[in-house]
Amino acid sequence: MSQIFPKCTNKIPNLVLFFGIFFVFGVIFTVSYWFSPWNTDVGYQPKQPIAFSHKLHNGSLGIDCMYCHTNVDKSIVAGVPPTQTCMNCHQYVKKNSFRLRKLIKSHKDKTPIEWIRVHKLPDYVYFDHQAHVLKGVSCKNCHGEINKMEIVHQTKPLSMGWCLDCHRNPRGIVPKDKVTDLQNAERLSLDFMKNNKKEIENLKAPFTDCTGCHQ
Repeated sequence: MSQIFPKCTNKIPNLVLFFGIFFVFGVIFTVSYWFSPWNTDVGYQPKQPIAFSHKLHNGSLGIDCMYCHTNVDKSIVAGVPPTQTCMNCHQYVKKNSFRLRKLIKSHKDKTPIEWIRVHKLPDYVYFDHQAHVLKGVSCKNCHGEINKMEIVHQTKPLSMGWCLDCHRNPRGIVPKDKVTDLQNAERLSLDFMKNNKKEIENLKAPFTDCTGCHQ
């Protein structure tokens, strides 16, 4: 009885297996690289309802982070400043500026400004700003050079692997009263970590346990 298919078709199973394996590894590589927070989250820069420059307020004018984010050393969340915080200055400074019309209206109508959150972790992750600030973790460690940003954008992936790397090998640790000193963060961190190795060592385990962040 003659064969239905030509002999060359015997190679098809091998080709399917080869290209199947190649395809699977290609999908794994694509997802692991292009779908990682380094590509999906870093660079996120939403348009805010009011153009607020951290470069001007924090970088040039030297307004401390905690003046606006008052809960950062007392609460899990850093907190977003209410309109009144802005008006403490702007009732005198540039109070007639067209760019501040939404701020003035917010204050007059007693309605909050709907700022868009830039740095956000999944709901199943527990992160305590207070704990990190009181341990001397510089704001710059997670938020980047925010003192140089006209528009705030995300510079770190905030992924589980990224957090674990820091917990296993702490970095960006500064004296506790200097966590908001973004101008000198690198120098302060180098000096502190060089002269306080025992304290840095104590910051490691047990905070790499799953229950540390998934409570």
